[in-house]
Amino acid sequence: MALAPDVASSTDPAPIDADDTGIHAPGLNYFVFGLFFIFGGITSLNDVIIPKLKELFTLNYTQAMLVQFCFFTAYLVIGIPGAKLVKRLGYMRGAVAGLLTMMVGCLLFIPASQTATYGIFLFALFVLASGVVIVQVVANPLISLLGPQRTAHSRLTFAQAFNSLGTTVFPIVGSIVILGSLANVSADQLSGAELTAYRQAESEAIWQGYLGVACLIALVALAVWLFRNRLQGEKHEASSGLAGFDLLKRSRFGYGALCIFVYVGAEVSIGSIIINYLAQDRVLGQPESVIGWMIGLYWGGAMVGRFIGSYFLRIFSPGKILAFNATGSILLIIISALSSGELAAYSLLAVGLMNSIMFPTIFSLACEKLGPRAADGSGIINVAIFGGAVVPLLFGVLADTSGSLAFALILPIICYAIIAGFGIFARKPAVA
Repeated sequence: MALAPDVASSTDPAPIDADDTGIHAPGLNYFVFGLFFIFGGITSLNDVIIPKLKELFTLNYTQAMLVQFCFFTAYLVIGIPGAKLVKRLGYMRGAVAGLLTMMVGCLLFIPASQTATYGIFLFALFVLASGVVIVQVVANPLISLLGPQRTAHSRLTFAQAFNSLGTTVFPIVGSIVILGSLANVSADQLSGAELTAYRQAESEAIWQGYLGVACLIALVALAVWLFRNRLQGEKHEASSGLAGFDLLKRSRFGYGALCIFVYVGAEVSIGSIIINYLAQDRVLGQPESVIGWMIGLYWGGAMVGRFIGSYFLRIFSPGKILAFNATGSILLIIISALSSGELAAYSLLAVGLMNSIMFPTIFSLACEKLGPRAADGSGIINVAIFGGAVVPLLFGVLADTSGSLAFALILPIICYAIIAGFGIFARKPAVA
C-alpha cells in the first residue's frame, strides 16, 4: 500500500517540530476551539433525537441505540482513513474536508424525514459522524501541538471545554425544537397511511434543526478555508495503511486506547437514556418534552468541570485526577440506581461533571512522547471511540432484558472502574 507523503514541500519554511516549545501559530487556537464546539454539539444532539425516534418508530432500547451504533461506527470505519487524509491534505484543509462531509450528513436528514424511514436516518447519522471523525483527527493533536508539551494536558482540557459548551447548547436548543413538537397522539396508536403521515410531520422539526446546523458548519468551513495557510511548514511522518496499530504495543498507549473505548461508551450510554431515565415514575415522572432540557445539565457539568480541570491539571498529577473522577462517577451512578426522585435524577446528571476531564486527560496521557506520530495516535484513538457504538448497544440489550434502566447502569460502572485503573497506572510521566 502506498505511503502517505509528507505535507511539507521543499519550498516550505522549517518543518513543524513537536518539541517542548510547540507550534507558533498565533490565533489558530481560536479556530480549533470552534471545531471542538461544532463536533461536540452535533454529537450530543443524538441524545435528543433518540427519544424522538424511539417514539416515532416504536423502538425498544436496543433498536433506539442503533442511532449511537451507526454514529460511532464511523470512528471505526473512518478513523484510520481520516488520519491518512489529514496527513495528505494537512490539518487545516483536512478540517474543511471534514466540515463539508458533516454538511452532507445534515442535509441527508431531509430525505430521511420526508420518507419517514428509520434506516435513512441511521445512514445520515453515519455520514455526519464521518465528518466529525475527520475534524476530530485534526483538532485533538493540533491543540496539543499549539504550545509547550508540559501544558498539553491543561490546554487540551481547556479546548474540550468548548466541546462541552457545544454539547450543552445544542441539546437544550434541540430539545425545544425537536422534543417540543411531540404531539398528543403517539405512533403506537396509529397505522398505515396515518402512521406515515404522523412520522413525516413529527420528523419535520428534525430536518429543519439539522438544516440550521448545516448553515452554521458552512460558515465555520469558510472561515477555516480562508486561513488554510496559517500553519507553515507542516510535516507528518510517512506511514502505511495500518499506521498507528503498532502503537498499541506500548502498554501506556494500548491501555489508554481501551480507556477511550470504555469512556466514550459509558458517557454516551448515560447521555442516550438520561431523558427516558428522568421521565420514569421512580425518578421525576415528567414527560420527555418537559424534562428534555435537563440533558443540558449533564453536558453542562462536563463544560464547567473542564474549565476547572484545566487549572487543577497544572497542579496535580493528571493520572491521579483521572482516577479520582472515575471513582466519583461510580459512586454517583450507584447512588442514582439505589435511590429515587430528585436524588436519583441529579446524582446521575452529576456524572457529567466527573466526565469533564476524562477524554482529554486519557488522550494526552496515552499519547505522551509520540512526537511526529501524533496523527497516527489520534487516528487510533478515534478508532477507539467506536466504544460509543458498542457499549450503548450492550446497554440497550441489558435494559430490555432486565426491564430496568437502573440495572443496566452496571455497565458504565465497569467502564469507569477500568478508567480509574488507568489513572493509577499512568500517574507518572511517560518515558520515551
